[in-house]
Amino acid sequence: MLCAGRLGGLGSRAAPLWPGRAGSRGLGARIRARGVSTSWFPVGAAFNVKPQGRRLDLFGERRGLFGVPELSAPEGFRVAQENALRKADLLVERVCSVAPGPQTVLIFDELSDSLCRVADLADFVKIAHPEPAFREAAEEACTSIGTAVEKLNTNVELYRSLQKLLADKKLVDSLDPETRRVAELFMFDFEISGIHLDKEKRKRAVDLNVKILDLSNTFLMGTNFPNKIEKHLLPEHIHQNFVVAGNHVIVDGLHAESPDDLVREAAYKIFLYPNAGQLRCLEELLSNRDLLAKLVGYSTYSHRALQGTIAQSPETVMQFLEKLSDKLSERTIRDFEMIRGMKMKLNPQNSELMPWDPPYYSGVIRAERYNIEPSLYCPFFSLGACMEGLNTLFGRLLGITLYAEQPARGEVWCEGVRKLAVVHESEGLLGYIYCDFFQRAGKPHQDCHFTIRGGRLKEDGDYQLPVVVLMLNLPHPSRNLPTLLTPGMMENLFHEMGHAMHSMLGRTRYQHVTGTRCPTDFAEVPSILMEYFANDHRVVSQFARHYQTGQSLPKNMVSRLCESKKVGAAADMQLQVFYAALDQIYHGKHPLTASTTDILRETQEKFYGLPYVPNTAWQLRFSHLVGYGAKYYSYLMSRAVASMVWKECFRRDPFNRTAGERYRREMLAHGGGKEPMLMVQGAPLDFCGKAINLVYNHSESWWFREKRSPPQPSELNAR
Repeated sequence: MLCAGRLGGLGSRAAPLWPGRAGSRGLGARIRARGVSTSWFPVGAAFNVKPQGRRLDLFGERRGLFGVPELSAPEGFRVAQENALRKADLLVERVCSVAPGPQTVLIFDELSDSLCRVADLADFVKIAHPEPAFREAAEEACTSIGTAVEKLNTNVELYRSLQKLLADKKLVDSLDPETRRVAELFMFDFEISGIHLDKEKRKRAVDLNVKILDLSNTFLMGTNFPNKIEKHLLPEHIHQNFVVAGNHVIVDGLHAESPDDLVREAAYKIFLYPNAGQLRCLEELLSNRDLLAKLVGYSTYSHRALQGTIAQSPETVMQFLEKLSDKLSERTIRDFEMIRGMKMKLNPQNSELMPWDPPYYSGVIRAERYNIEPSLYCPFFSLGACMEGLNTLFGRLLGITLYAEQPARGEVWCEGVRKLAVVHESEGLLGYIYCDFFQRAGKPHQDCHFTIRGGRLKEDGDYQLPVVVLMLNLPHPSRNLPTLLTPGMMENLFHEMGHAMHSMLGRTRYQHVTGTRCPTDFAEVPSILMEYFANDHRVVSQFARHYQTGQSLPKNMVSRLCESKKVGAAADMQLQVFYAALDQIYHGKHPLTASTTDILRETQEKFYGLPYVPNTAWQLRFSHLVGYGAKYYSYLMSRAVASMVWKECFRRDPFNRTAGERYRREMLAHGGGKEPMLMVQGAPLDFCGKAINLVYNHSESWWFREKRSPPQPSELNAR
């Protein structure tokens, strides 16, 4: 669409999370390098200390969120959206009057940029800002810009201005590949929005899109809403594990890591107890998506959503998932037997394996078999040390350094947010990453990447620097104790930073395809690849140091930690297959053959193996149904590509600079400016061509050899 999607747990086409040639020398030569700043300071120290406040800035100029002057107050969102809509009107008028040519695509991209710069920023603020007035103003801006985008996607005069260009073969042949690709993407957005329909049906398509946007926002909010139960219905001795409010116990998550079986069972049954309003919202969301797909000419929403992806069709996705499930089945059964054995050992009176058991008992097995109690590792994984580890890795692979920069007054939405400048050794400043890493009341329990502003080459030759936010939920540092990460938290940090570097390393002409604005089943490749680095002993040993003594994490502890990742890996992967299959069925043929809960039960029995728990509705907590609707399989498919990238380029030497530069040039550079199939087949050593063959032919069980664990059920709303 004219305003590209977002990535992360909340992303869509750019996702969630999440333009063309970061390593392109032709374009790069025309971009003026940004010099270094004397206000930058080392990144590690910035994350290991508690912020001291900004007393000296109390009377300074308030710059507004992300440095946008209008956003120094909530009312500024109305000003920003009105300015963007006025500029959009002028650009529409301009592009409809200009002769078809490369300028047409540039104006379309400027139109997209003017809307995205408000919509993307508001999309983040509406869920993350601690002040209700800002959230409400951002929500209003999202709705206003979203409605305008849907109307533009069905604007016949605007469509014809692009059609004239693409219908002229001589003109099309004169376009460079990236410009042609972007023009075709804009045309594709028109087509899936129903531009070919008559006036009445186009209006119906706009109305459906606006309704879907509203339903998506409502459903997303509901996925995190806590459930409550009267205190007397729970054994008193487990009350202390939850929030108690008056006569009720509040349950706001699955408590999947609790050592108490009863706590996990209670949390699972209460948190996943079906909410009638949320159920209606999901059913209406799925129904309206299906109506929209049929209106614009697709048999199902999944067929519409998968156009332009690596998979291309839901038939390919389901074949992939079924073959993968078959390959996994024997090892999954063995994993469950191993986990059941541990539960029987610790709780012989209640040894039936239930869905709330695998995360905890897998952890027990890891701790027992490899002696990897998380508390032993946390002191070596201070947040500052992990950030320095990323800094070292990026420096050696890509010639990049992360510097902390003091934000101006009003630039950030919370005191604990850190601002990072991403600087290349020869190209200078590449962009900014705002790190919203610490827990706070009302903050979503999601680890996400958000694009705030996409990179693009401006008419004056300057480059519009990309700006992104990484959002985690880590404990705050104190005066005497830095933030200490578990191994899982450290891996999540690396994963999200993979998205951020994808956004930073593009130097594409067009923001419409910047960084993570690429097909979803390719967008997760850089983030998943970073998980491999996070679990390599050579990488971990470079930065894991005790926060008090400076002692390096002993090599045997590093090796045990990496080896422990194999425990329960097949069962974890099987869980992801179940989620992906459920997503496909929900977005497949309508009307659905049964209720969403009955479909959940049937799909769980077929693709997972552990019993469905009556009176639960996990699908109502499945936040990825919003940003990753019909595309949840992307994590699995991207893992195939990332696996081959790692094995062919970095397994032998995770700090190989030549491999790092090629990875940037052949993959990260292009964002969505090049078709994924062309990108992966053109990658060094043809490693991605092998990965794609693996996805389609299912000839190797790569997931067994690599044994990388997907997110645990305790991270249902993460990534």
